[in-house]
Amino acid sequence: MVRIGAVGELFGTDGVRGVANEELTPEMAMNLGRVMGTLKKRVAIAMDTRISSPMLKSAVIAGLTSCGCDVVDLGIAPTPALQYYVKCRDEIEGGIAITASHNPREYGGIKFIQEDGREFTREMDEECERMYKSKTFRIAGWDEIGQVYHDEYKRLYVNGILSKVDRDKIAERRFKVVIDCGNGAGCVTSPYILKELGCEVVSINSHPDGRFPQRNPEPVEENVWLLKKVVKDVKADLGIAHDGDADRATFVDEKGRFIPEDVILALMAKYYVEKNGGGKVVTPVSSSRCVEDVVREAGGEVIYTPVGSPVVAETMLKVNAVFGGEGNGGLIFPEHLLARDGAMSFARVLELMALEGKPISKLVEGIPKYYMIKTKVPCKDKIKLLQGLKEKFPDANFTDGARIDYEDSWILIRPSGTEPIVRIFAEAKSKKKAKELVEFGIKVVKEILG
Repeated sequence: MVRIGAVGELFGTDGVRGVANEELTPEMAMNLGRVMGTLKKRVAIAMDTRISSPMLKSAVIAGLTSCGCDVVDLGIAPTPALQYYVKCRDEIEGGIAITASHNPREYGGIKFIQEDGREFTREMDEECERMYKSKTFRIAGWDEIGQVYHDEYKRLYVNGILSKVDRDKIAERRFKVVIDCGNGAGCVTSPYILKELGCEVVSINSHPDGRFPQRNPEPVEENVWLLKKVVKDVKADLGIAHDGDADRATFVDEKGRFIPEDVILALMAKYYVEKNGGGKVVTPVSSSRCVEDVVREAGGEVIYTPVGSPVVAETMLKVNAVFGGEGNGGLIFPEHLLARDGAMSFARVLELMALEGKPISKLVEGIPKYYMIKTKVPCKDKIKLLQGLKEKFPDANFTDGARIDYEDSWILIRPSGTEPIVRIFAEAKSKKKAKELVEFGIKVVKEILG
């Protein structure tokens, strides 16, 4: 929900989002465009397939051009395709993605992108929020108003992915792949990338439709039941599902079983550390222990960050990480782009399957198995909670909330940045232990808050 108050309440962990035309209005979108238009002189813009996106994009463009900023409109594009375009085009100083990513169909969103393709950092968002509230925009004269241009991005983006994987090795295997674009922005690129990788492609929900008629945009297990069924029915080697803007990908194995997102994160982290002979992997404190287990075994090191892909990418840049990502299907491949990319994710998974000569089910068998349980409880005094947690668990990791690690389990007690709640994550080798840890976390929170 969009709330205009103190700095940090407009921009969330991933841009500005809200119910379109109620919380996120054209007036807000225009003024957000004015913020970027005051900072930059030439900006690229793209949108997902949501019904509200053309309205919001038009409002943002009006704000940009009113400040004298030229705009390159890419139309419908996956967010990582826009980010890759911004990174590769020297004349482009930044980007704006009109997307609410995995949020329900009624939401709209606006995300700012740096000239190197990364999302704006938290500090940049805070500066933009101050400008938004103070309305200290640059206003162009009638003869300095920015102009709108159009450009084609698809070939650039597709070639960028194809050039970074072993295309011939993948093509040799002639994989049969089912792709579920969820009627989102991935429709315009992902099926074609798979085809150019030599795959036999079966597409479902792969026509743009902002009403998302078959499933919600978030590609979690309960939403991809059709993908699981089709993979089994057509005897495919792999199933892939995107969120609304295709910066995430989740996977179904050849037996029609959903692969937990943390398991794919761990599999790719292991692959990257092994092929680099070590290195750092960056991931949020909410990620599964299985990631750290495989990275350490492969000779690498895990760096934990607060939740949110922008801070993961920023940290990856600072520590020169070989890989990074979140346990929600958002993987970051630094040689390609310091941002999540769902298409790059499936290209790398197919490459690993081809190089190892094994089905995906066999590849993930080697990832340690944990059980994670998540819950949330009301919390109106986050400062009191954090102070209490620091007193009770002085040796905990306070990167984002309090993460308490035990020998084969952990618990994370993390106040939400956008809601009056605290989120509790617990993971252990057994469901019973994970449940006990969650109940322990609830008890601790209630004791501290009184």
